[in-house]
Amino acid sequence: FFKQHPGGEEVLREQAGGDATENFEDVGHSTDARELSKTFIIGELHPDDRSKITKPAESIITTVDSNSSWWTNWLIPAISALVVALMYHLYTSEN
Repeated sequence: FFKQHPGGEEVLREQAGGDATENFEDVGHSTDARELSKTFIIGELHPDDRSKITKPAESIITTVDSNSSWWTNWLIPAISALVVALMYHLYTSEN
């Protein structure tokens, strides 16, 4: 099923070995996906054992300060556009 999964193989591998019920519900799968998932359920975990499941460690997400990257979002494209416009002007003025 890895190859056919619309979310990709990586999504399924991240949930391997644990209870993915909550993640399955959070995504908001279609009715067809819910029906298909019933064919893959191999059992239920005993309620006493549910507390023994370790939650996966949360990954650390780093963000770039939005003030430091303004030039990559605006200045570089603006300069590129000016260079292209100048090249076009020089090319058309020669003819």
